[in-house]
Amino acid sequence: MESLIAALSGDFLGTPLYFWVAFITIVIGLLVFDLGILHRDEHEIEAKESLLLYGFYVLIALAFGAWVWFQRGAQAGLEFYTGYLIEQSLAMDNMFVIATIFGFLGIPRLYQHRVLFWGILGVIAFRAILIGIGAALVYQFSWILLFFGAFLIFTGIRMFRHQDEEPNMEDNKIFQFLNKRFRITKQLHGRSFTVKAPHPTTGKMVTWLTPLAVALIMVEIVDLIFAVDSVPAVFAVTQDTFIVYTSNIFAILGLRALYFALAAAMNRFRYLQTSLAIILVMIGFKICLVPFGYHVPTAISLGLTIGILAAGVFYSLWKTRNEPNISAEEDPRQGQLEP
Repeated sequence: MESLIAALSGDFLGTPLYFWVAFITIVIGLLVFDLGILHRDEHEIEAKESLLLYGFYVLIALAFGAWVWFQRGAQAGLEFYTGYLIEQSLAMDNMFVIATIFGFLGIPRLYQHRVLFWGILGVIAFRAILIGIGAALVYQFSWILLFFGAFLIFTGIRMFRHQDEEPNMEDNKIFQFLNKRFRITKQLHGRSFTVKAPHPTTGKMVTWLTPLAVALIMVEIVDLIFAVDSVPAVFAVTQDTFIVYTSNIFAILGLRALYFALAAAMNRFRYLQTSLAIILVMIGFKICLVPFGYHVPTAISLGLTIGILAAGVFYSLWKTRNEPNISAEEDPRQGQLEP
């Protein structure tokens, strides 16, 4: 028992091992609860259920942040909450792209949770790799924070300039690559990601990807692309690998639960990108100051992020108050695969 306690008290990436064990246990428990209990029987998730589940995930994240605050001090707690909010803010844009992917591929709401759930497993793995690389670079080359900051400023300005452009899935490089390199069925085959079907030339039974698998692959790649923006943004708040990683994962878990409520009224948030662009530029300038010894207090960063995000949400809802809710499936701008 003493050896076990000593092992758990040891450090991993600058944080006691028992913090990592507690975090992994919580995440596994949430995933089992989600798939094994809440969604054991597949059903269409409505906005009300989505909001309730999101509220549950937020409470878990707040409780975890409070534990970090109590165990590691107020600064660590503030950094967790700020990183959590920044990741949630920036990843909202990702949710709208995911809705566009589902609409283009004709994925019904019944199977969208299946794609998002298995996508979370990829997020957990890919974010660990990306954050690990980022932490190693920051540790070895502190000047790389200047590069992170400049990249975030550039991305924010680019997002602001292109906020009115609609993504064209037919011209999407990821979709074109998959369509060229893999055999893809034109129709869904229930909840299956792959099916066995005759080859059109040889007649032999071969494996085909279904649109559900294409959606999963595209969601994973899109999340990885968006992570290139959001992960450096959290490094502007803290270089603590544990805080960066845990705040990222809790934010993504909650936002995936909120997806169905956002997707049901995606047209109501069309002005949100402006606030996200401002947040990116603000964080970019903040991270550029770190190598020169200037540190913007975490509490100020948290307050500004909350204010900018809230302004974007409320302005969007106010400007579109007379418009009906339009989901990804109903948006006439979205195409679908040929039948």
